[in-house]
Order: sequence, then structure tokens, then C-alpha cells
Amino acid sequence: MLELKGLSKSFGGVQAVRDVSMRLAAGQVHGLIGPNGAGKSTLVNLISGLLSHSAGTLTLDGRSLDGMSAARRAECGIARTFQNLRVFPALTVEQNIDVARYTAARAGRGADALVAEAMVQFDLDSRRNSRADALAYGQLRRLEIVRALALAPRVLMLDEPAAGMNEQETQALGRALNWVRGQTDCALLVIDHDLKFIMSLCERITVLNMGAVIAEGTPREVSENRQVIDAYLGEGNDHAA
Repeated sequence: MLELKGLSKSFGGVQAVRDVSMRLAAGQVHGLIGPNGAGKSTLVNLISGLLSHSAGTLTLDGRSLDGMSAARRAECGIARTFQNLRVFPALTVEQNIDVARYTAARAGRGADALVAEAMVQFDLDSRRNSRADALAYGQLRRLEIVRALALAPRVLMLDEPAAGMNEQETQALGRALNWVRGQTDCALLVIDHDLKFIMSLCERITVLNMGAVIAEGTPREVSENRQVIDAYLGEGNDHAA
């Protein structure tokens, strides 16, 4: 289980994340939504270790992550994708994934069988020898996810995985992520602005506004929450009904 207690982050006089507490249980798919600038990506950066928090604590399966580098957290089982794609363009699909395999092997973990099937589920098997810079945008998004799975993660955080995808691609992504849920016990934390995608995929959803949690619950509970409607969903949105 990943547990955040009172996590905060300030940049000068701006408090980007304010007293956030959250639990992600093994095997759970948890959504994270909120308006632009709400602090979602900052929170993921705090969990992954790209940023250090100003206050609060982070634990994974009871082990403190406080002060641990991003690389060390990856070895402990914290994996992620990025809002702005970060693949190695000159490497092939297979070589990009091998980078993560090496990190997992150093930590005494491996997920070769899972990764081999994930290549099929995420429609990348036929492109394994293609350079990353030859892939379409949606394929690059899927490559980041499969590369993260190669870390054999305890927690996998997906930052805008459906961004730039059409409805058909988004549906295929949802099916592939449901496959991941059925094959592993890793927790998924998913950030996305596609509310239909989030509501159909996630068991629980946390809503941030101005760096603070304003709601948490099931998709139905969140969609009916007045604070969420006022801050984000808006009157007349189908999900607020």
C-alpha cells in the first residue's frame, strides 16, 4: 500500500500541494482529477521523487520513502509515465523496455512474462524492433506504460495516458489497463481530463483543487459532490447528473 499523510509542497510563496492524504491499496485503480493547475502532476512528482515535499510523509508497504531519490523509488516499485512523453527516441521499442528491465533486475524483480503479453495487449508486439521516433503518438503513450510495467511496479502512476487519443484508442487503452489490473496486484493512479475514461476505469477518485483534496470516493459519489461540480465538472455535465 502507498500511503500519503499530510503531503505538502511550496514553491516560494505558492503552495502547490496542501496537506494531501491518500491511500492506494494493492490492485486498486484510483483516479486523480482536478482543474488545470490543481496540483495533480506536482503530486505525482512528489510521489515519484522528482520533487521533494515540504511537509508530510510517504510510505510504501510501511517503508518510508521520505528523502529517497527517484531512482531508488523506482527500484522499490514506484513507476510512472509522464504528461510530456519521455522515451528514448533513438532506441527501439524493445531497447526502451530493456532499460526498465535492467532497473527491475537490479532490485531483484522481474516481469518478463508480463511484459511479453503486455506488448500484445498494448498493440506494440509488431513494433518491437522499430525506433521510438518512428512510432505514432498513441503508440508512444502505450510504450511508456509497457516500459513502466517492466519495472514490476508496486505502484504505477499514469499522467494523462489518454491525452491526444481518439475515442477508439481510449477504449482500447481502457481494455489494456483492465488487463493489467487482472494480471498484477500493483496499484494504478491515473490522471486524466477524459472524465468518461476515468469514471469507467477507476474504483475510487480523488479530486484536487488549488492543491487540496476537495472530494474522494466512488465515481458516483464524486460526480454528485457539490464542491466537485462547482470547481470542476460544471453544471450540465453528464457526469454531474
